[in-house]
Amino acid sequence: MSSLVADRVTAQPAAAPPKRQRRRLPDLSRWISPLAIVVLWQLASGTGLLPADKLSSPWTVLQSGVELARSGELGEAFVVSLRRVAIGFVLGAAIGLVLGAVSGLSKWGQALVDPPVQMLRTLPFLGLIPLFILWFGIGEEPKIALVTLGVAFPLYLNVHSGIRNTEPQLIEATTVLGFTRAERLWHVVLPSAIPQTLVGVRQSLGIAWLSLIVGEQVNADAGLGYLINNAREFLRTDVIVVGLVVYAILGLVTDALVRLLEKRALAWRG
Repeated sequence: MSSLVADRVTAQPAAAPPKRQRRRLPDLSRWISPLAIVVLWQLASGTGLLPADKLSSPWTVLQSGVELARSGELGEAFVVSLRRVAIGFVLGAAIGLVLGAVSGLSKWGQALVDPPVQMLRTLPFLGLIPLFILWFGIGEEPKIALVTLGVAFPLYLNVHSGIRNTEPQLIEATTVLGFTRAERLWHVVLPSAIPQTLVGVRQSLGIAWLSLIVGEQVNADAGLGYLINNAREFLRTDVIVVGLVVYAILGLVTDALVRLLEKRALAWRG
């Protein structure tokens, strides 16, 4: 009997080796339109349709960027602007997270916190620059305050929404299972709010760079905004474009970092 079983086992075909998963190639089609725009831009500049005093050619912009990088001027401006955004983002994120949690977790918190926040949110915060200058002077404080304000509001809205939109079925399940309020908060409410919070972080970072661009145009003596403003005085459109490109790259890099964090933090969603 045992020999018969052994014969059947040996007679079974060997399992096929696992197929190798093919690596997905990057989608290069998304680069077609940006490259076409750069080519048309270069052609328009080379043929004289686009005067240099209006907008320098891509090649001139590239050369100016290399020169600024070699001289160290671009690196110094980059460090100053990055420091301002980092400080403003940390302060704004702390304010937005705390106020959003207080307003989202408590009815009294929502009644006391949400109305003034909504009132301030509707103000054109870029128009507060003269008031910030009166309050904080013309140093670093008004620039950081502007970034802080730009970061706090979108993060507050997303944290508040994420907490409030926790599925009622999950809350009922934790009540049946005998969870305490702290356990319900830690195991259900806060994890449910993470996706919406990360969306708020991405929005806040975008507004942070926008706020910095405006803030560094006012009484700045260093940073990318100062570099752009100084180039405007001498009609250096190539330097202006270099500064704007660096701003754009910084925004894309920070957004990519948040998306990577989102992918790892929400790996449980599949």
